[in-house]
Amino acid sequence: MAVVTASGTQVFIGAAVQQIEADTLIEFQAMSNWTLIGEVESVGEFGDQANDVTFASLGDARVRHAKGARDAGTMALVCGHDPTDIGQIAVDAAEQTKSNFAWRVILPDAPTGTFQNTVYYFRGLVASRRKNIGSNDNIVRVNFNVLVNSEIFTDLSHSV
Repeated sequence: MAVVTASGTQVFIGAAVQQIEADTLIEFQAMSNWTLIGEVESVGEFGDQANDVTFASLGDARVRHAKGARDAGTMALVCGHDPTDIGQIAVDAAEQTKSNFAWRVILPDAPTGTFQNTVYYFRGLVASRRKNIGSNDNIVRVNFNVLVNSEIFTDLSHSV
């Protein structure tokens, strides 16, 4: 498959969830209460990275590395500020809580009509919602940071 642009990517917020409600791909796929977030300009990186655990041996003066705890990161979500968009309203409300919410990101990467787009699911906290006003010739933006608190589940199923 050829590479694709991010144009057409969609980001959704779901309901507040506990770990036991959203801990497998099947549980995320069964959810039906997704709200599309409008006017998304960019979706930052997210995905697992292991902490670097080190040990320095006196005998050979070499540092040894091991993989530690996994961290799925912080997804930076930048939107054109739209105070009437129900998705942005939902993310604003989520930032006011200490709850994890279900998230779904859909990439526009289906290679043919017999395949579906790649879908990512995860749990995350909305840690911030900051307005970026800018100058005269700027679009007013709102920047959300979503702290990913689960494994990122990837749905690559196809409809053949």
